[in-house]
Amino acid sequence: MPKLEERLQDLISLLVDDREEVFVEEIRLREENRRLFEVEVSADDAGKVIGRQGRTVRALRSLLALRGQRDGCRYELEVFDS
Repeated sequence: MPKLEERLQDLISLLVDDREEVFVEEIRLREENRRLFEVEVSADDAGKVIGRQGRTVRALRSLLALRGQRDGCRYELEVFDS
């Protein structure tokens, strides 16, 4: 079964033009039940991941929040451009 990090990378790859430039890294935060996903995409694709008025990234965060409820963990998402 793929890890959440891999699934998130696959999902974000569907949103962008330059799929080779999508990198997702999971960082475990100090608190035991918190994880941060840092997503790096090309500068041209950052707007596509963020979406108009942040709607797309907000939707991704909502999906992670739902998954976190199921897993008993808090997931956070940050998007960076390269």
